[in-house]
Amino acid sequence: MSSKGTGAPKPERPDSLYKKRNQIYPKLAHGKYRMVKWLVMAATLGVYYVVPWIRWTRGDGIPDQAVLADFEGEKFYFFFLEIWPQEIYFLGGLLILAALALFLVTSLFGRVWCGYTCPQTVWTDLYIWVERAFEGDRAARMRLDQAPMSFNKVWRKGGKHAVWLLIAFVTGGAFILYWHDAPTIARTFFTGEAPLTAYFFAGVLTFTTYMLAGTMREQVCTYLCPWPRIQGALTDEHALNVTYRFDRGEPRSPHRKDESWEGRGDCIDCKQCVQVCPMGIDIRDGAQLECIHCALCIDACDDIMRKIGRPTGLIAYDTDKAVSLRASGEKAQYKLIRTRTVLYTVLIALIGTLMLWGYTSKSTYEFSVLKDRSPPFIRLSDGRVRNGYTLKLVNKSTTTQAVNVSVEGLGDAEFEIIGVGTAPSGGSIILTSEAYGVDRYRMLVTVPAGDEADRDHLIVEIVDTDTGEKVAASAPFTRGEH
Repeated sequence: MSSKGTGAPKPERPDSLYKKRNQIYPKLAHGKYRMVKWLVMAATLGVYYVVPWIRWTRGDGIPDQAVLADFEGEKFYFFFLEIWPQEIYFLGGLLILAALALFLVTSLFGRVWCGYTCPQTVWTDLYIWVERAFEGDRAARMRLDQAPMSFNKVWRKGGKHAVWLLIAFVTGGAFILYWHDAPTIARTFFTGEAPLTAYFFAGVLTFTTYMLAGTMREQVCTYLCPWPRIQGALTDEHALNVTYRFDRGEPRSPHRKDESWEGRGDCIDCKQCVQVCPMGIDIRDGAQLECIHCALCIDACDDIMRKIGRPTGLIAYDTDKAVSLRASGEKAQYKLIRTRTVLYTVLIALIGTLMLWGYTSKSTYEFSVLKDRSPPFIRLSDGRVRNGYTLKLVNKSTTTQAVNVSVEGLGDAEFEIIGVGTAPSGGSIILTSEAYGVDRYRMLVTVPAGDEADRDHLIVEIVDTDTGEKVAASAPFTRGEH
């Protein structure tokens, strides 16, 4: 039924579909968890900025950068590990191990990844440190934002953003060092001789670092990152999370020095836990999607508890199960070893062992034989049948290697490698492969006349002349029509 002419009020349209961001002014916390965060920030930033400059000798003509994604040379280097394109499954395995490790840590200790080592958290922490250096702590920053425009406000705000941009640029610049030789790209970048991709990705990382860590901050964790929603499926009542122990803190209310603590909780409603929170939430409201488990609220609360003479740990790493048991008068129980944690541990051990075995037992060579499609065969004037092939030999070692090449499975067949030589029936040819070499050869295989088989297979085998290592590959051989 239409509401036209009925006098029914029309629904008001919202001014905006999106809530305006409320500026958060986190206060500096002091305590063991804040110290851990300082140390983790220094360590992670140090690794990110310094690692591309570490050298690792591998041999003449081979990149000596310890960590390098060498797309031009088609290899990944990670200290003593070298991954070729044919071994990309190792990267897949590393990603699976990283995911399982994250699942295990989350099921044990909640979102400690988010609170300590996530890049968004680390760079945001650094940006807040710079902001605090220019504008002061929480109260001073709030007063500065509310103050009218002045020289003092301009230089503090301008200096802060200038340093933010510098950090963002260094972050983007460090990223491209992982994809090129670091000293070379650092020198050519400022002379305009670097590849266009280097400028593009440095610009993208500069922009995203400045925006995400400088202006968006907690919105990234709340709205952009899927992990807060995923981690809910990985935790249970036995997972250790940053928890307000309501069984001890309630009922809460302000407390005067000479008042008794009888009939009330330890929480004095000082809101220090809220003021230090970089997400701007109140941990006393329980588990929340926004909480990144940085534990700064623990430091703030412990500081207040010490000042008023009450035991620390009103906010602490605890489990929902333990809190509920204490609230009902029972003894708290902790259960770190349970089905999911055992499963994750077993999977990590199994996949890690398989990858270690695969890497340590991998061949020095990658070898393949590809048959010509057109023509499928050639019948020579004397009745013999010839097939053409392309051999691809990859030498993964850091030294020049010599290998014997032989063909089996075709009886009295003889073969020739163009530009190298011809081997008689049952004979072999020696090929030399340079260190880290990828060589392709043209091979012709010829069988005597008189064999009427439609199709057969040959086996090409290479044998290292020094170590005796063998690698073989097969390919079809077309003898012609009936």
